Amino acid sequence: MPAVTSGKVLVTGANGYIAMWLVQSLLEQGFSVRGTVRSEQKAAHLRDVFKPFGDKLELVIVEDITKEGAFDEAVKGVDAIEHTASPFHTNAVEPDELIAPAVKGTTSVLYSALRHGASVKRIVVTSSCAAVLDPSAPRLFSEADWNESSIAEVRAQGRDATGIAKYRASKTLAERAAWEFYNTHKGSVGWDLVVLNPPFVFGPVLHLVEAPEKLNSSMLEWFHTVIKGGKDKAALSSLGSCWIDVRDLAEAHVRVLKVPEAGGERIIVSAGPFKWQDWVIATRSITSDVPAGDESYDPKTVNYGLDYDTSKAGRILGLEYRSMPESIRAMLEDFKIKGWWKPSSA
Repeated sequence: MPAVTSGKVLVTGANGYIAMWLVQSLLEQGFSVRGTVRSEQKAAHLRDVFKPFGDKLELVIVEDITKEGAFDEAVKGVDAIEHTASPFHTNAVEPDELIAPAVKGTTSVLYSALRHGASVKRIVVTSSCAAVLDPSAPRLFSEADWNESSIAEVRAQGRDATGIAKYRASKTLAERAAWEFYNTHKGSVGWDLVVLNPPFVFGPVLHLVEAPEKLNSSMLEWFHTVIKGGKDKAALSSLGSCWIDVRDLAEAHVRVLKVPEAGGERIIVSAGPFKWQDWVIATRSITSDVPAGDESYDPKTVNYGLDYDTSKAGRILGLEYRSMPESIRAMLEDFKIKGWWKPSSA
C-alpha cells in the first residue's frame, strides 16, 4: 500500500491527551485534519489551540462512537484514519464499561471505512502494551506476544477482577477485533491497517484540563507520584513499567502514515523501563522542589523485569525517543504555566 504523505487525516477522539499532540504533529507536517469530538464544548478548545492553522482543521461531533454508522460521514473524503478514541481508567465496576466502548468504537470506525471510506489508504489504531504483556510473568515482550492473562482474569472473575485487568482486557480485545476485521475484509478494501502499542505515556499537556486532579490516568499518576510524593518508599522502588513521551508517540503516528513498510504491522513504541524512583531522581536532578522518595535506591542494582523489544519501530520508523530529563523539563514548565507547581526559586 502506498504511503500517505499528504492530504486529510481523520483523528478520532481529537480532544484526548495523545490525540491533540497527534493533531498538532499532523498540522505541522502539512496534513489537513478532520477531528471527531463528542461535544461542541470540546471542539471549542481545539479551535482555540490550533487557530494558527486556519481551515486545515475541521471538527465534527460524534456523540457515541459505539453506535453503528457513527463514523459514516466522518470517513468520507479522508486519506487516512488515526483511531485514538478509547476509554482509559481503572475504576470500572462492570468489565463491559471499558470493553464494550473499546471494541465497538474500534470496529465502528472500521465498518464505516469499509462502507464509505473509498479514499482511505491506511488506518492506524492506537492500542497499548497492555495488549502485549503478561503481568504475571514480566520479561522482554515483542509484537508476537498477547495479553491472555488479563482476559482470563476478567472472564473468570467478572466485576471482581482488578480494575487494571479490566482495562488491559479491553485493549487486548479491541486490538484483536481490529485485526480480525482487517484480515476478514482486506481483500475488498483499499486500505491497510497499522497498530501502535505504547506503554505509559507521559509529557506536557495540550488538551483541556481544569485542574491536576482532572488529568488523564497516566499523567495523574505521574503528578501524584513525583510532584506530590504520593507513593511510599517501597512502592517507589518496586513499582514501575515502561514509558514514552507523548510527543514521540504523536511522531510515531505520523511516521506510520508516511512509511509504506508500516502497512499491516503491529509496532511497539517504548523509550524503556522505569521504577517510579527513577522519575523522582531524574526530577530532583533538575529541581529540589519535589519529595526525595527512597534515597537508598540504587539504579545500578535494579532488575526492571518488564521491557519491550522496540527493534521493529527502529527498523521501520527510525524512531528516536526523548530522555527522562527532556520529558520532565517540559512537564514541569507546563505545570508551572498552569499554576499546578511552583518552584521555590520562582
